[in-house]
Amino acid sequence: MSWAAFQTLAAARGLVIATAESCTGGMISAALTDTAGSSRVFDRGFVTYSNAAKMDLLGVDAATLDRWGAVSEEVAAQMAEGALARSAATAAISVTGIAGPGGSEHKPEGRVCFGLAAHGAPTRTETVEFGPRGRDAVRAATVAHALTLLRALAEDQAPGP
Repeated sequence: MSWAAFQTLAAARGLVIATAESCTGGMISAALTDTAGSSRVFDRGFVTYSNAAKMDLLGVDAATLDRWGAVSEEVAAQMAEGALARSAATAAISVTGIAGPGGSEHKPEGRVCFGLAAHGAPTRTETVEFGPRGRDAVRAATVAHALTLLRALAEDQAPGP
């Protein structure tokens, strides 16, 4: 599906998107707004690279960060839910991960956690291990996967009013 076709489908379904990004630093928002007409389906993006920003802008709980760490499905869920609550969007996607270089035994380079929140549906999360491809490749793969999740959401969403 082309991006223009996605926008048409999303608009027909009443889908309006917000993003909450950490490791991609706004790249998903940039991809969503790269095409004319994107204002029909994009409300806003939050770039919350630091834990303080995650808490201040999205309402991520400090206890969740302390217990699970920033790169976790628990934090990704709270990021997506916070973006949804703090916007005019009907759905929000979040990403938090380790683009590299670096990582640890427990949280390796290339691990990215995704959150997807939508009105009237339970929040979904998933973790993708992109592997140590290098920072640029992990970030590009993260953007591509986030867009795939949004396309699937648009295809599954019932038509809007």
